[in-house]
Amino acid sequence: EVQLVESGGALVQAGGSLRLSCAASGFTFDDYSIGWFRQAPGKEREGICYISISARFSDQDTYYTDSVKGRFTVSSDNAKNTVYLQMNSLKPEDTAVYYCAADPDRLWPPWEFKSRGQGTQVTVSS
Repeated sequence: EVQLVESGGALVQAGGSLRLSCAASGFTFDDYSIGWFRQAPGKEREGICYISISARFSDQDTYYTDSVKGRFTVSSDNAKNTVYLQMNSLKPEDTAVYYCAADPDRLWPPWEFKSRGQGTQVTVSS
């Protein structure tokens, strides 16, 4: 059974940093792409990024949506089956529930991936 568990969400002041973790189990980690998306009340879901761990893609590939480019960094620790989302220079508009998702074939959008976690709340105060 594919399981994804996010952690690391918290309340932080604007300009601060957080690192979210996505611990994966139940599948071969390096055959998948892992994506992050967020959902804020009253707003549409927004895809944030993905990291392609699958050997089927050329090397390890990453992608970021424009709103987080330069501030967020996605990385993976294959030995721990964990993907991290380092978020710097946080803004109040980054406030949302953050989800990680996994898929063996898709790269985008992450909310359409086959599996997702339960989400973790990030709140950025002004």
